[in-house]
Amino acid sequence: MAARRHSLPLFGQSQHRHRSIPTCATSHPDNPIPMEPKDTPLLCVTPQMKNRFSAMSSPRSSGESLALTEDETATDSEASTPLTEPQDMAEITDKLHELLPSNSPTLRKRRASTTFASNSEDIRKLLGNGTGTRFLQKYCCGDGCCFLEALPAAEGEPERFFIQPPDNEAFRFLRLNVGSLTLDTELTKLVDLPEKKISFGSIRRQSITEKFPAEDEHEHDRDAVNVYPPTYMKPHPPYAIFNAPVYGARELTKPGAEKRTFHFDLDVTEYPEEGGVDFKVGGAVGVCPPNDPYLVEDIMDQLCIPRFQRDKPVRLFTAGGRWPTIWGEDESRELVTTRREILTWTLDISSTPPTKPLFRLLAEYASAPNERQILLFLCSAQGQAAFCDLRTDSHITLQQLLHAFPSSKPPLEVLCTVLNQLMPRFYSLSNDPHVSSARDGLAGRRLIEIAVTVHETAAHTGSNRSGVGSGFLERIAKKFIIAEEEAERDAQAGGYSFQPGVAGRKLNLQVPMFRGLMANPLSREFASDGPMVLIGAGVGMAPFRGFILNRLKNANCANKIWLIQGIRDSMLDEIYRGELGAHEKEIKKVVQSRARPPPERKVAKYVQDEVRMQADIVWFVINAVDGRIFVCGSTKGMGEGVESALIDVAMDKGGLDYETAKMFWEGKREAGQYIAETW
Repeated sequence: MAARRHSLPLFGQSQHRHRSIPTCATSHPDNPIPMEPKDTPLLCVTPQMKNRFSAMSSPRSSGESLALTEDETATDSEASTPLTEPQDMAEITDKLHELLPSNSPTLRKRRASTTFASNSEDIRKLLGNGTGTRFLQKYCCGDGCCFLEALPAAEGEPERFFIQPPDNEAFRFLRLNVGSLTLDTELTKLVDLPEKKISFGSIRRQSITEKFPAEDEHEHDRDAVNVYPPTYMKPHPPYAIFNAPVYGARELTKPGAEKRTFHFDLDVTEYPEEGGVDFKVGGAVGVCPPNDPYLVEDIMDQLCIPRFQRDKPVRLFTAGGRWPTIWGEDESRELVTTRREILTWTLDISSTPPTKPLFRLLAEYASAPNERQILLFLCSAQGQAAFCDLRTDSHITLQQLLHAFPSSKPPLEVLCTVLNQLMPRFYSLSNDPHVSSARDGLAGRRLIEIAVTVHETAAHTGSNRSGVGSGFLERIAKKFIIAEEEAERDAQAGGYSFQPGVAGRKLNLQVPMFRGLMANPLSREFASDGPMVLIGAGVGMAPFRGFILNRLKNANCANKIWLIQGIRDSMLDEIYRGELGAHEKEIKKVVQSRARPPPERKVAKYVQDEVRMQADIVWFVINAVDGRIFVCGSTKGMGEGVESALIDVAMDKGGLDYETAKMFWEGKREAGQYIAETW
């Protein structure tokens, strides 16, 4: 069948390139009747298995290992999820690389090619009431408007001296193009200097006791600040952040995996009641991570904050807004804090691109003329192109900017005005909380489980820097794992039995978190009845583990479940392998992007390809009573590809055109049968 193209845009794509679903055992494009697949294994739970799962928890949640047989280590497929859906030219290039001989086994990264807007209607939807401009702010429009007032080309006269850039590695990492900028260049349309809305005042211990009684027991020393969030950070008032003890931690991926993923068991036994709301399968929790203590200390060094002031309690005054609470009221505040506490818990110093007000502020306090002129250039009309390049190129942090322009020493209270607030990171539960809490040996403890993949970007120091949330959780996990490994070696050397988890829990590691408001669509639309197809890539598979464990505890033969899991290499980064019950191989299809299948075997390379190959199952489930299809993963890669594949399934199985097929899936989304949680 020839490929068909349709004019209506899909998720920013100007055209939908139809790919016909293949004809195989689980995909019959000429049969539009949604029939239950006959040749696919079903999830059937015997009475013995039901009793077993009703009395136990998720395997390996407390650190014990499951031994897989040689047959169990093999997967049924060899394919995974790309960073982006292959486009036409990318596909041609890939095929050429497969056909041509290669002299190097080095893996080639795929090119990201995502179109966010293709016409004025897409722009209008993205902009909306004006708040959407923040989404487009870091993407160039492509019309060259940033060059309208660019500096003229260099004249090259001998007496013309161009500006001398700062001589340090942090500045060179910015890769700034200042063109023919000189110290005398006239810069126009400079952004206004930000208004000071935050101030510090001195405070005595007696004042803390009299005016701030809640602060009387709050410790402000360095060790306490690095562990406990300030009391004024309320995720949803009147509730405070809960420091959940780490009951267990382990690495899910193997050495050599492109991204490291860690599993956590968090003890929420003492979590306060919140209006009858409880943790539930498919739900999410918010983690409030502190900034890296090393970065905080280095920033205070760059700002020349005296060491005796860093942990000294001060009175903080705000002129309005919700800062430094998370979701508090918009009002002025007066509270007690320290400079270290502010930098550790309330200011985003690493994860958001720099803004023009920040450059304007740094310029105001820069003593070196060349640094001041470059900073002013970045917040002027002439430097618009350089500013756009800076925001869309390498990841820039406050620490790097202070090293790049070392003569700029703005006061911390002024910096607080232009920096974004450090917000929580949300993670889906990777378990059914009721199943985990029924584990043997817990003695009434309540556990929730999450999986976290470490996000890394290049840094000016030559090494990679981790994301705020994933980096914090990785540091916690490594401390726990190292303590466990040392205890196991000591047990082997001393000839006594090793108790998993005991050494790690003695460290008293804690994760500041709060229960989500249960708006997560995965949790809201989960039902214990009806068939379902679970489609996830990478750590997006984690919440589906809870779905499957719930089914293993409560299911009967009428409850069918299929999982399509996208990874790069099953030997390195297949998370929760061997932890989905006795029928794992029958209900799960693993798709590996880096696998090289034998020429005689036709397997999917990406998750969206596997969706087309499983068209019969997809069509049966979405047309069944209470049937649901869940998708969880990256929007730019797997999410867009799966959306396109589902439309292809509806077009071929239902005989629909593109517009009708899209309306079909939109109707299923509104009915709660098609649930996509992507980021």
